[in-house]
Order: sequence, then C-alpha cells, then structure tokens
Amino acid sequence: MENEPSRKLKELVGLYGLKLRFAEKHGRVFKVYTDKGEFALKRMVSKQGLDFLAYIQQLYQQGYNRIVPIFPTLDGRYAILQGNSLYYLMPWLENKEREANFQKHLDLFRELARLHTITVREVPVGVEERNEHFERTATRWELEQDVLEKFMEQSERQIYMSPFQLLFCTMYSEISGGQRYALNKLKDWQEATTEETKARSVIIHGKLSNEHFLYDQNGVGYFTNFEQTGIASPIHDLLPFLDRAFQTRPQQFDHGIDWLDAYFRYFPFNEEEMLLFLSYLAYPSSIFKLIEQYFASEKEKNEIKFVRQLQLQYWRMKNTEYVVMKLEEREQRKKEQDTASPSE
Repeated sequence: MENEPSRKLKELVGLYGLKLRFAEKHGRVFKVYTDKGEFALKRMVSKQGLDFLAYIQQLYQQGYNRIVPIFPTLDGRYAILQGNSLYYLMPWLENKEREANFQKHLDLFRELARLHTITVREVPVGVEERNEHFERTATRWELEQDVLEKFMEQSERQIYMSPFQLLFCTMYSEISGGQRYALNKLKDWQEATTEETKARSVIIHGKLSNEHFLYDQNGVGYFTNFEQTGIASPIHDLLPFLDRAFQTRPQQFDHGIDWLDAYFRYFPFNEEEMLLFLSYLAYPSSIFKLIEQYFASEKEKNEIKFVRQLQLQYWRMKNTEYVVMKLEEREQRKKEQDTASPSE
C-alpha cells in the first residue's frame, strides 16, 4: 500500500509523462528513478518561484545556458504549485566533487565571471543613494569600533580576566586594525564615486557554492539552485562564498587568490568596485558579533565554548586578512605603474 508521500511523488512525476519506480530524499531534492531515467525533483517555497523562473528565462534569453535545465510538464509548465511549495524537475547530475576540490573552485569562478559578463549592465545610482549607503555603513562600523574599545576597557578593569576576555584583549589590536582598514577603504570608495552616476549590476547566483556547481558526464560544469538569484552588485556572489571558505585553520590562502584571479581574468573590477569589495571583505563582522554576544549575555557563560569560537573566528579573520593584503599589494602596484607610465 502506498503512503501519502509516495502517492504525491507519483502524481508529480506523472505530470512529466514519467512513471515513478523509486525515490530517494536528499534534503529538499528527491532523486526519482523513473521508466525514462533518473531525475532531480526539487521543492522550494512558492513565494520565490515567480522571480526564480523569470530570471532563469532571462538568462537563457541573454545567451547563458550553463544552467542545469528545468524540464516542462506535459502541459508546458516549468513548475508545479502544490500548497505553499513549488516543484520543478531537472536531470540528475552526480556531485562527486566537494568544496575542497581546487580545480572545481577554478571552474566555478571562471563560470561565475562568464555569468556576470553576459548579464552585466549599468544602472543609475543617485548621489543621495550613494551617500546614504556610505553614511549608514560608516556610522554602524564606527559605533562598533567604539563598542569594541569599551569591551576591551571593561576587560582590563577586571582583577582576574576570564579566559575569553584575556584572549580577546590579546587579539584586540588586530581586530581593531581590520575595522580601521575596512572603514578607510569605504571612505576611499565614497571619494572615488563622488561624481559617478552609474554602477554595474549583474544577475547574481545568490547562493554560490560548489554544491550548486555540477558536472555532466562530459565534464562540463553547470550551475544549479538559482532560487535566490536577483540583480545586484557582483560582490554579492563573491563575499558569502569567500567568507565560508575562510572558515579553516590559519594558512597562506594562495588558492583563494587563484580563485579570484580566475574570476578577475574574465570579469575585472574597476577601481570603485575593488575598493568596496576590499572594504566589505576586510571588515571583521563575524568576530565582532561573537564578542558582542559574549559581553551582552547576563547568564553564566560557557567559557570553553566561547573561547573555542573566538579562536575559530580569529583564524577566519587572519585567512581573510592574507587575501586582502595580497589584493591590496596588487592594487598599489597598479597605481605605481599608472603613475609611472606618463613619464616613460
């Protein structure tokens, strides 16, 4: 006797002219075995559906086809609405390569650059809008600088510091230095864009991950899971991916530089974009949030847990710092070369 989920899947797959034989659940994706092969049936929140499908159609119209294809039902629908969920069908591609695979990162960043290149356009940005963004961000960061300093002073007044406070105080100057660097870059961006009335926007993937970049049997890479796609600055794809990648033990993150080289080779940032990118990349927001959480808590704290988290966030910050400084050195060399060129 069939249970309710099995009947539901059978009905959904039947709308594509397929006969369900077996299904395996992988998160929100069902791997469905049918009379015509294996497919991926994906469930998503219906509110995202209209935008998601519209952007997929737009990408195809603009000539970008490195997307895992979405199959239509027999009556031509590209998604099936049931209750608050939307279902769509794709071919099943094995994802044997995981986040640690270096070549896959390079392929992903090259393909991301291609996606951004094909969809890039200039959009008008008013002076007031830029100034508002700058003032809002700078004010928040300056406030967080003051708060961090007060936390440090509060710790130093203790006769016996807690393990977390002691570790925080030893890291304070480096965290504060990251805040200052990011704020200075933001100020440089504001000065560089004073007379700019436009900015580049692209269709972003929205949830960039190696898990959402799959190879077919010929080794060709395709993006999947465009459910959080939209139009935004290209840095909105890069920053979350890099932030996750930096959550490791401290290391010389040269492969991170290689990933960005693969991207910038095909979609180079202009000066203003690089300033804003470096500013947001460098700002140590994660470690600040943890420190703020510790000092804001009035309950008895689990010192071992907090110290371990602080150490992990510090490593994350140092990995980020390594990449930021490498990029900063390159930008400085470019400026020196540009300055020297007219006199040669």
